[in-house]
Amino acid sequence: MAGHSKWANIQHRKKAQDNKRGKVFTKAIREITVAAKLGGPDISSNSRLRLAISKANSSNVPKDTVERAIKKALGDKDQNIQEITYEGYGPNGIAVIMECLTNNKNRTVSELRHVLLKHGGSLGTKGSVLHLFKKVGIIKVLDTTEDELLSHMENIDLIDFEIIKDGCILFTDPNKLFEIKKYFEEKSIIVENEEIVMDPITLINIDNMQQEKILNLSDKLEEIDDVQNIYMNVNLN
Repeated sequence: MAGHSKWANIQHRKKAQDNKRGKVFTKAIREITVAAKLGGPDISSNSRLRLAISKANSSNVPKDTVERAIKKALGDKDQNIQEITYEGYGPNGIAVIMECLTNNKNRTVSELRHVLLKHGGSLGTKGSVLHLFKKVGIIKVLDTTEDELLSHMENIDLIDFEIIKDGCILFTDPNKLFEIKKYFEEKSIIVENEEIVMDPITLINIDNMQQEKILNLSDKLEEIDDVQNIYMNVNLN
């Protein structure tokens, strides 16, 4: 069990984005489009697309909208969207990772730099903070107690887990995320909220005033159209 709640921190950081329904739809569709363009429309062989569709479904993106995004990706050969991860620093020297999908790198860099500087941070160089995070898969298993989860441990390979009010949060190797999801589904156990995130290796503790500044920075970064995901190595209350 983790000494701090990774899930609570992840949920807290995502709250502002999740409250902006239109923004969530736009980001979900963009991710589906890029995933389909890079790996094709078959979710059995394109795990990125499978994950993107799953996240879109959990955000209540209409099925026909998802289908149109896939068709657009396959038909628009001239669409030039790149996926780029930018690194930087926020107030109090916290590390910030910004995953972006963009058709104009100069615009994206300019907007990111402007927001970071305005909020007491700066844009970093490649590799400056990436080593402070590790990529993990996350999945929520509903209506499952700790004892019930432990009974499955021989059959699944977890990095970590947390017990929450309505079930368990599992942290996995990203490559095993869907394998574990399938395992529970075959046992008629409900799973949801699967995703792959950049998890901080260690967290920086801050006071309430500092937290307000950092959440404001996160909100402003989320408002940039090209930004898909933001990760910070900070412990939010």
